[in-house]
Amino acid sequence: MIHIEPKILDRINTWLTPTFDQDTQNTIKNAIANSPKEIEESFYKDLEFGTGGMRGVMGVGTNRINKYTLGKSTQGLSEYLQKQFPGETKKAVIAYDCRYNSKTLAKVVADVFSANGIEVYLFEDLRTTPELSFAVKHLNCHCGIVLTASHNPPEYNGYKVYWQDGGQLVPPHDSALINMINDLEYANIKFEANESLIHYIGKDVDDSFIDASVKNGDVGASQSAKDDLTIVFTSIHGTSITAVPETLKRAGYKNVHVVKEQEEPNGGFPTVKSPNPEEPEALKMALELAEKVNADIVIGTDPDSDRLGVAVRNSENELQLLNGNQTMVMMTDFLLKKWKAENKIKGKEFIATTIVSTPMLNKLADAYNVDNKIVLTGFKWIAKLIKDFPELDFIGGGEESFGFMVGDFVRDKDAVTSTLLACEIAAITKSNGSSFFSELIKLYVEHGCFKEKLISLTKKGIEGAQEIKQMMIDARENPFKEINGSKVTKIEDYDLSIAKNMSTGEETSIDVPKSNVLIYYTEDGSQVALRPSGTEPKIKFYVSVNTQLDTTENFKTIEAELNTKAENIFKDMNLI
Repeated sequence: MIHIEPKILDRINTWLTPTFDQDTQNTIKNAIANSPKEIEESFYKDLEFGTGGMRGVMGVGTNRINKYTLGKSTQGLSEYLQKQFPGETKKAVIAYDCRYNSKTLAKVVADVFSANGIEVYLFEDLRTTPELSFAVKHLNCHCGIVLTASHNPPEYNGYKVYWQDGGQLVPPHDSALINMINDLEYANIKFEANESLIHYIGKDVDDSFIDASVKNGDVGASQSAKDDLTIVFTSIHGTSITAVPETLKRAGYKNVHVVKEQEEPNGGFPTVKSPNPEEPEALKMALELAEKVNADIVIGTDPDSDRLGVAVRNSENELQLLNGNQTMVMMTDFLLKKWKAENKIKGKEFIATTIVSTPMLNKLADAYNVDNKIVLTGFKWIAKLIKDFPELDFIGGGEESFGFMVGDFVRDKDAVTSTLLACEIAAITKSNGSSFFSELIKLYVEHGCFKEKLISLTKKGIEGAQEIKQMMIDARENPFKEINGSKVTKIEDYDLSIAKNMSTGEETSIDVPKSNVLIYYTEDGSQVALRPSGTEPKIKFYVSVNTQLDTTENFKTIEAELNTKAENIFKDMNLI
């Protein structure tokens, strides 16, 4: 006899009632008989909204992505919209990426919205996440949905909610909506579509979005500089193929080589282990093509086109992958230079980044006399800053995990516009007799050489979630007193909203929303952050180390020293 906990069994039995279709019921019965462990994983909890919305494995159950979990979320959102905007004609826009079932699930979401009297704009085919964010404001909608699991493995899908400003859902709406969804029964979901309220959209919105991307991402490279730049681009089987090549073309770039084997959208991502541009393996085919065509720059985007990986030629003329912090530093500095040259810096401008990204952004902000606002991980918090500080002008912002946002016309990380900006930097620096890489090293000479490294530990399932929870408990109850021989001077606990000076014991409050993050600061200027992922079964450890760099010629030596130092920190923490 198979033993399933009574609480989980109650959840399962609910899904064996006529509220759920026969296929769902049959799948559950078969799993109970043959895969009891899998059925427990599918029902032991509800899918939760994390840093990037709701993301999970597709399948039956409360802890899976399916028509019922997405239907319930959409029913709750529909009711929340009716409550928030009484007397208005409510409008929603929906996009989806290349993942399995995305098109079908997007139609389910559209059906539920329309069944609740909400007018729906549904993209006719897959589109990028930044275009969805743009479309919310462009079409004057009250909310937007994108069906995507970003760079997660093929068995995943997800659901991200955007508000009127084009940014993802943030307080107070997020918790209010979650409470409304939790109070709903599955039987309350209205699946019967009002087709007259569903409008299919495509080229008109595409054209407006791409034109806006060109306007924001084209920062002044001459046509001759553009003609002299050779680009290799890969969409890694994702949605960016619908936007990036056309954006580069409209901006005047002609020497663009697309990786043909990865051009076709495919939710199985057949040519890569992971469609994540943070992983060097994901850009392997692009780098091989780049050597054949002698490309200056290589760019790859993730499935929903909000992250980008960049490789440029280093001082030995070899293609080198940049990390997200390096790309962010270059893009931010370039935008700041442009604003300064145009005399647009008046003392009311800001850039933005996250608590686990490079501290080097503070140095750039000081150098240009702008504010650097630091927020929790997730671009929804950067987008929220634009709304919270309407008196300030937002220049650009990014995070270590390969995301960047240029201006405020899109309110989420945007690999379309950022790809163009990266190419502009490469074209301009090359035409000036320098290079993207050389200018990065010059920034290290000017502001200090910073090096960041990340280790992610994957812990799947019920036991994995418990293990991650225990690791954070241990880190709080038995904090490091020193790391790699350097004394810990301060610990920031974002769950308790407290920063503690370890020398004096003095505690000060942290004025950001609570989050399960710990950051250690050491005497030698190193930083170590611990953070469970909000969208994947992982716990992440971020290390930042730095030192002075006197000349560009010494970069390789100093970089090697910083790499060794970062690895020694990981060893000291028993992570490698």
